[in-house]
Amino acid sequence: MSQEMVKAKTVHVEDILIAYQQLKDIVAHTPLQKNERLSEKYQCNVYLKREDLQHVRSFKLRGAYYKIKTIEAEARERGVICASAGNHAQGVAYACRDLGINGKIFMPQTTPKQKIDQVKMFGREHIEVVLIGDTFDDSSASAYECAEKEGRVFIHPFDDEKLIAGQGTVAVEILNDVEEPIDFVFASIGGGGLMSGISTYIKSVSTHTKLVGVEPSGAASMKASIENGSVYPLSNIDKFVDGAAVKCVGQKTYEICSQFVDDIIPVPEGKVCTTILELYNEHAIVAEPAGALPIAALDYYKEQLKGKSVVCVISGGNNDIGRMQEIKEKSLIHEGLLYYFIVNFPQRAGALREFLDNVLGPDDDITTFEYTKKNNKECGPGLVGIELKRKKDYHLLIDRMKKKGFPYTEVNKDSNLFHLLI
Repeated sequence: MSQEMVKAKTVHVEDILIAYQQLKDIVAHTPLQKNERLSEKYQCNVYLKREDLQHVRSFKLRGAYYKIKTIEAEARERGVICASAGNHAQGVAYACRDLGINGKIFMPQTTPKQKIDQVKMFGREHIEVVLIGDTFDDSSASAYECAEKEGRVFIHPFDDEKLIAGQGTVAVEILNDVEEPIDFVFASIGGGGLMSGISTYIKSVSTHTKLVGVEPSGAASMKASIENGSVYPLSNIDKFVDGAAVKCVGQKTYEICSQFVDDIIPVPEGKVCTTILELYNEHAIVAEPAGALPIAALDYYKEQLKGKSVVCVISGGNNDIGRMQEIKEKSLIHEGLLYYFIVNFPQRAGALREFLDNVLGPDDDITTFEYTKKNNKECGPGLVGIELKRKKDYHLLIDRMKKKGFPYTEVNKDSNLFHLLI
């Protein structure tokens, strides 16, 4: 390890152990559960660190509470402020109420209502929620302005040594609870605070353990930064995995992750959705998109995991039930089971019936149908969504449309058209 890299390390094992002692009577010591179904699927021992069962249903309480506790006198005098897509906000709100400190919390307008309501519930009269901007980065810029104007202490969601130390207490619990050497730890990366804390502790105590960070492919800011050799802001991100949708990681988290994280896997949002549904249906676990990322990444390491011991950190369980239809749709599209077409129907009697009888397969199901007949036209376009039972049925469907003379445009293959219509 070079001298330059040693200097870059801003958080030490001792810092994390001090945070652990401070937090052990505040936060829940969440369970580390061996999952038999995942262990069988990947032919290894898979343990789930259930931070979705934390008091605020995410690990964020650890870092937020510890940071505010370390500056309690100053925070009580000046008040605190933060920006968050939801989970950090809940941690700050919980700490404000527990410590009797006034807080102001800026959140993107795109934040799921469930998270906003939770923040208000945890903070009660001690906090004020301000909804502004479309992304975390927009909210963060506004929060910094307000902090300077009102003299509040800004509680950063990830790029702070004390906060990183607090998140690192997840790793202390993991290694205290496990009875065997751990070969791999998978954890999500948004701004990088969680993985910075975990990797700092584990690499110092269990040097052979490989740390795998997991990002949404639509917001893989840490991977881009490491490949670039410095913090690299993304110009655009997909906001679906809201708990990890960050345009730019922190300088401190970048330095730590580039030193200690062995690999970073970007996972498509559709695969994340499939994993959310599997966790719910097969394991009775409610995971938010960022919390499902580590489980979704296991497929990319399937061969390397055989016979190993693996820990996946389910970082949060704040999932809005109102998003489930969107999650199901994204999953079906990713799995090749849901397709949208613009079909040109002949404007004659019986054309729609012919499509239903002769084009749809026996197990195919229409999920969307929008069509308006115009009598002065030979053909009329209709938007048709078709759900297949098996991925291989796709080519059979296409062949039948061609043979039966139904001209079509596949909306899934045109991203601009897809986002416009669906």
